[in-house]
Order: sequence, then C-alpha cells, then structure tokens
Amino acid sequence: MNDFTAWPDLASRRLGGSVVAASDELFAEKENLVKPEPAAFAAGDFGPRGKVYDGWETRRRREPGHDHAVVRLGVPGVVHGVVVDTAWFRGNYPPEASVEAVCADGYPAPAELEQLGWATLVARTTARGDTANHYPVTSPRRWTHLRLSIYPDGGVARFRVHGEPVPDPAFLTGTVDLAALEHGGRVLDCSDAFFGSAGNLIMPGQARGMADGWENARRRGPGHDYVVIGLAAAGVARRVEVDTSYFVGNAPGWVGLAGDDAAGGWHELLPRTRVQPDTRHQWVVAGSRPVSQVRLDVFPDGGLARLRVHGELTPESLTALQARWRETGSGSGSGSGSGSA
Repeated sequence: MNDFTAWPDLASRRLGGSVVAASDELFAEKENLVKPEPAAFAAGDFGPRGKVYDGWETRRRREPGHDHAVVRLGVPGVVHGVVVDTAWFRGNYPPEASVEAVCADGYPAPAELEQLGWATLVARTTARGDTANHYPVTSPRRWTHLRLSIYPDGGVARFRVHGEPVPDPAFLTGTVDLAALEHGGRVLDCSDAFFGSAGNLIMPGQARGMADGWENARRRGPGHDYVVIGLAAAGVARRVEVDTSYFVGNAPGWVGLAGDDAAGGWHELLPRTRVQPDTRHQWVVAGSRPVSQVRLDVFPDGGLARLRVHGELTPESLTALQARWRETGSGSGSGSGSGSA
C-alpha cells in the first residue's frame, strides 16, 4: 500500500490499544490519544484547569526536558507509518515530535518498559498545529509499544499507528476466527462502502451501531455488492457468522459466501441464503477445503455489522506464521525507521 493510512490503526482502542504511561497530563488525559473517533471541539467547554481538549495535553514546561506518552498496541505488528494529530491545538501544540518503539514479551509495567532498548521509528522532526502530521516508517520489525515524545510540551489530539498485524501464532491454534483483523485478516476488495467501512466487518467484539458496520449505497441498477477478505492465512472454514445487528430497514435480503483456495479458484462455502434484519446468523460449513480468502456477497445491497469465519489454519500456514513471528522479532532488522514532516 502506497498510503500507509490504508493499514489498520494498531493503537486504536477498538483493537485493544491503550496508553500505559505519560510524563504529564494535567490539562487533558492521555487515554484520549487512542480514541477511534476524530477529536471534537467545544468552544465553551472549560474546566477548573482551563480549556477542555479532546486529546492529551501537558502543562507548560519551565525546566529542561520534554514530555512523552507510551502506547501499547492492541495487536503486535509491523508499523508502516504514524499520524501525530494535533487537531484543535493551535497555540498549544508541540513544534516537534519523535517516535520510538520496543517489542516486549508479556505485559510489562511502565517502569519495566523504561529499562528496555527502544528503537527510533521517527527521528525528532517538525510538527504543525491543528494538523494530522504523517510520518512514514520503514522498519521491518514487529513492535508492541510505541513512545511518542513531544518537544518540549503541548497537546496532541490523536496518535495513530498504522501497520500490519503480526499476532502471536501460539494463540492461532485450534478453531479461531480466520477473518479477524486481530489475527491478520484484511479487506482486499469492496464494491462500495458509501455509509460504512468494510473494515468494520472484521473488528473485535460486537458492533455498537450501524456506524460500526459496513454499509453500501442503495443499489439502483443490476448486480449486487460484495467484499473480499484476506484471511490470516490459509485454513479450513468450519462455521461462519453473518451479523446484521442494528441494520433494521437496510439489511441485505440474502447473503452468500465463497472461498478461494488459490488453486481451483472460487468455490461455494455458503449458498445464497435469506437473512433477517438485526440478527446474528450462524451456519456450519461442511466439507470445506482450505481457503486463503473469502468473498461475502450481499443481495442486492445493504448493511452488515460483522463477519466471522471460524476454522483451523493448515499446518503449513501455521508453520509460515511461526516463521514470520521469528523473522519480525527483536533480533531481525536494524530497528531504524524514517520519518518526514
């Protein structure tokens, strides 16, 4: 992908990302950095410490040094770029920023993270106020935590970490959701996503409303809509779930699911089947051969909340994922990155 923002935001709260530490957050809480929605602004919203901002804001620094916040990614991954979004911060944004990363085992506390060797992904560089500052990253390694440093202080609305999920294959044995984003699933193609992104289909958890699902425009001509999902790796589908929750008057009339085994082409996993509005549907898939991607067809159009493809990875796929896990570990690559304002 040429535009790194096409990759998912690995730091998003939707994927389980969190902010584990910050040097200061007197004016605005660090947890705002990983909110999935854009930052909001209310002109008349003031609190006991001044203007309330939808972001992370530190006090004015009167001594040497700089502020920082440490973000734990929701899923480990190879980072392709970061966005330091200073939306609404105009006279109080940091003029410079840098980003470092570390790959840590388990669930270290902030003090333990400080003792690890951090690698530079984005060297100290210029940042602009009220702007989504984009910085590409070229590191081939897998990371679990990123440290955003701002110089010397100020406010940042959101911190986006776009990259490729590299989940631990130790948790991909047995029956898993092969399409899940947190397992490495990704959207490869989509006919239309006018009202809602197809990427929502493979997000964790249940949808929170129609805006948290995939919805296309009303089709006025022939044909039907579809989305193609690349699975975590080749696997055998055992059962599928198509969830139309919250879609009451705009759910599809029917759905179908096909799989691609990369050898014999597309074959039917679920025939064209009627679905109901606002309902979680589950079906058993019998006699399926390994597939590496699936195509979900909706007839003629409509909205869906989630798609789950439960099954087992093939032994060869699991071996390949284990090799990638090792290759992207702390021992591979130089750990250096590149960034530009």
